[in-house]
Amino acid sequence: MNHAQEELQKLQKLLKIEKDEDLAQYNLHIKNSTLQHRKEQGICWYPLEIKETGYGLGDYPNITVERPTQRDTPHQFSGGKMASLFCNKPGLEGSEAAGVIHFVSGNTLKIVLYSDDMPDWLSEGKIGVQLMFDERSYREMEDGMKRVLAAEDNRLAELRDIILGDKLPRFIYPEHQIQIPQLNASQNEAVNRVVAAQDVAIIHGPPGTGKTTTLVHAIKHIAKAEKNILVCAPSNAAVDLLTERLSDMGLDVVRLGNLARIDESILSHTLEARLEKHAYAKDVKNLKKQAEEYKRMALKYKRHFGRDEREQRNLLLKEARLLKNDAIKLEDYAVSDIMSKADVVTCTLVGSINRYTEGRTYKTLVIDEAAQALEPATWIPVARAQRVILAGDPFQLPPTVKSMEASKKGLCITLIEKCLGRLPEVSLLNTQYRMHEKIMGFSNQEFYDNKLIADNSVMGHLVDFENNAPLEFIDTAGCSFDEKQNPETLSTYNPGEADILLKHLERLLTGQQPEHLARVAIISPYREQVKHLQELLNHNDLLQTHASIDINTIDAFQGQERDIVYISLVRSNEKGEIGFLADHRRLNVALTRARKKLVVFGDSATLGGHPFYQRFLEYVEREGRYDSAWEMMGEGS
Repeated sequence: MNHAQEELQKLQKLLKIEKDEDLAQYNLHIKNSTLQHRKEQGICWYPLEIKETGYGLGDYPNITVERPTQRDTPHQFSGGKMASLFCNKPGLEGSEAAGVIHFVSGNTLKIVLYSDDMPDWLSEGKIGVQLMFDERSYREMEDGMKRVLAAEDNRLAELRDIILGDKLPRFIYPEHQIQIPQLNASQNEAVNRVVAAQDVAIIHGPPGTGKTTTLVHAIKHIAKAEKNILVCAPSNAAVDLLTERLSDMGLDVVRLGNLARIDESILSHTLEARLEKHAYAKDVKNLKKQAEEYKRMALKYKRHFGRDEREQRNLLLKEARLLKNDAIKLEDYAVSDIMSKADVVTCTLVGSINRYTEGRTYKTLVIDEAAQALEPATWIPVARAQRVILAGDPFQLPPTVKSMEASKKGLCITLIEKCLGRLPEVSLLNTQYRMHEKIMGFSNQEFYDNKLIADNSVMGHLVDFENNAPLEFIDTAGCSFDEKQNPETLSTYNPGEADILLKHLERLLTGQQPEHLARVAIISPYREQVKHLQELLNHNDLLQTHASIDINTIDAFQGQERDIVYISLVRSNEKGEIGFLADHRRLNVALTRARKKLVVFGDSATLGGHPFYQRFLEYVEREGRYDSAWEMMGEGS
């Protein structure tokens, strides 16, 4: 057993620790708790009113439900999560139908079921819905790890050893370098390295450097020589974006995945939608219809009937099975035809294993947002590839790990992060097109070895306001803005900091002409602070009149940008505790969302005891504007 295999064995153990912790949390909050407790936790709606039922693309049943009670209780349902409908009527307890949430709007939820038919107990009443444990993702990660570990004397074994640093990757550069006019020097260098890679290539794309743009150009160039490029990402949202961008480049893209998790704008690219337009679609539909008709005729016969009736029923059922098998074979041929002709196949990492990809291999695998994927999930599609391209930025938010033990022992370290430290050739995209150079400066210093440069188009751009300093820190130290904790959610918030932040924003926007107003984002690491800020904003007529303001957590805002961004750091306590602000990548994400103006609110007395935040405060004093919240409080007195 070599070093790479030993490392993967340790990773297997960490994945088991994570699975056990995830399952324990599920059992605690859902399986072993009372119905009332689950409702209070926001992981169950009961009872439900069924508003609509139907069959969507792919013939999957879908049900739209509404909760008539506890309508103001916060919940944890969101699109893409696994959930199950259940019946609580006496005699039907334990009846469940698994599916995935398509969308949630207010107190209405639509779920697409994995079954072929509607549950027969759906009309019995006392229906509820609750979140499920995602067993499938763990199963696919476990199976993927076993395949990679067991690989010997084959291409997967080679890739494993190269990716984990035991062997050097190979590159064969063409005589004439590729020069794409729309790309800058570092982006073109990355495309050339991707095309030259025989084994693995890494694109490190810091915020605003055009990582996705570079990636789609590289894929387009590869598609000139080969078809069936497999393109993956850890989230459905990222896969949808890639699907759209690649289609816009003129490539034939087939999107695989659960239809309920795919954005409606992308549905025309799904395999199901492509099947409906295939030349054999009508034949498949007719065969299925005939099979159902024969089955219906057979089931008309009663329990007590003679030999002739029995023979007739058996003949009808046999014919129904034959017709259904013919339909399946014809549909499989159509699937194979569509998949074989596609330039690109897109899906999530876990979604790369399904009945449509069974037995297929790919010359090139591209994984975007690789720094947001657990390493075990990344290996799932690698097992089917001849070469691998990883793109992402390990200095932004990592994947979620629920087990503190597994995280401390390394499960939070992603495969691309390992590659950056081990492989000799990595493409760093070094020109960013988002931020003023002063906004970029601190992250550049702390995370990117001062290798980033701001493009001329953005390096000095400012909001056209009277107070147009691109970077500000408002220090709340000494203002008695003590943090608080919601006893139910255990999330932290800071009412005083929220008040002064909105006051600052009011002052910034007052008197501005409508044509000068830009979209504003207010972000915070804590969900409870986001909730509190939203409540304050809902009662602030001035701000609602003056600007379009988005409020969300840092995690939810990754990948987005706004002209003006406010950050509320929240933490203010005598012990100097900063919680998960200690993950500096979270601040990196927050600081790099603003294009023209960034305003950060925080307590220097709490933050300053931590070297990273002390360096940030020193940077603002040197390169930006550093003010005390006391001055603003005085203005309001």
